Amino acid sequence: MPTNATTTHSVLASYACHSDQSRGRRFPQPPAPTRSEFQRDRDRIVHSTAFRRLVYKTQVFLNHEGDLFRTRLTHSLEVAQLGRSIARSLWLNEDLVEAICLAHDLGHTPFGHAGQDALNECMKDYGGFEHNLQSLRVVDMLEERYPDYDGINLTFETREGILKHCSRRNAELIEQREPHGVGERFLRGWQPSLEAQLCNLADEIAYNAHDVDDGVRSGLISMEQLCSVPLFERYRLQTLADYPQLQAESGQRRLLNEAIRRMLSDQVYDVIQATSQAIAEHAPRTVDDVRNGPSLVHFSDAMRSESLALKQFLFRELYRHAQVMSTMVHAQQVVKELFAIYFEKPSEMPAAQASQAQAGDVLKRARVVADFIAGMTDRYAGREHERLTGERLLNA
Repeated sequence: MPTNATTTHSVLASYACHSDQSRGRRFPQPPAPTRSEFQRDRDRIVHSTAFRRLVYKTQVFLNHEGDLFRTRLTHSLEVAQLGRSIARSLWLNEDLVEAICLAHDLGHTPFGHAGQDALNECMKDYGGFEHNLQSLRVVDMLEERYPDYDGINLTFETREGILKHCSRRNAELIEQREPHGVGERFLRGWQPSLEAQLCNLADEIAYNAHDVDDGVRSGLISMEQLCSVPLFERYRLQTLADYPQLQAESGQRRLLNEAIRRMLSDQVYDVIQATSQAIAEHAPRTVDDVRNGPSLVHFSDAMRSESLALKQFLFRELYRHAQVMSTMVHAQQVVKELFAIYFEKPSEMPAAQASQAQAGDVLKRARVVADFIAGMTDRYAGREHERLTGERLLNA
């Protein structure tokens, strides 16, 4: 029989999360014979229903708007790739980073942030809705894969990383259900693990880069507009200096790809250097030292400023573009009208959700409806809305 494949201490920093020192699972289980605990988490996430649904959930553009635009699934894969690359250079636990990155968007609604905002408005009298908290609900409660418990029973460290943000009110509710659990750090002002901190930044790096790519591919933003963004323009000029032939119209796609590749690489190297300096300065020796110190994974000041300018450009020119906003208005209408119909007539939901909604009070009913809508793909939500209202607001 092979021995348990925990990551050995010799290849990880002392302040990294070591699999054999995990705080464990909510429902204790014996170790796997060939996988570390964090590898096991990753595998459970990849095999979950919620993970498969991400392929049909919006990143910026709705699923039907183009086959090559990013979805929540491809975004999560890109985040995981960046996260692992950085983790390896910092001697952090790559398997844990990968698990958190792959799970961080499991709770996202259909239609991206527009869907989340709409569902949060619907839930304003029932506790609200937030996709990070919903991602935790998915892995703790909503997945139905095992006979002994709800959810997929991930380790504390992975669950901690999934819960990127949390209001004090929600943290208090989590703490009541799970004393000294994943909500405690929000009440005490502690930091998460370095692996969780890294996933947060890898998420930002990934979506800034791929939204530039998708934005240009869609025709909603142009290379000329991007010339006003210092972070992008620097790498565009570098690329043209090395490959002047890409100035031609036929070379524009290669020019864009190479500029983005260089931008991504330099951001990764910047994070590695800035974080290494911060770790050297604060000298954590253990995971507890990390939790009790300042946030250590970050850009240099110069890169942070340039990254923020890119983010502001994308917000102004892409996320608030008239064409995107028009689609999102319809998407929000779909979510709001679905919520209203299901809340008033739970029988319109599948039998399992209908029975749960009808068995509880209005708070329980609202949460069941929110869980059901949040789990929908873009096209399923559009089709359900058309079935229930007779109106087609989105091309499904």
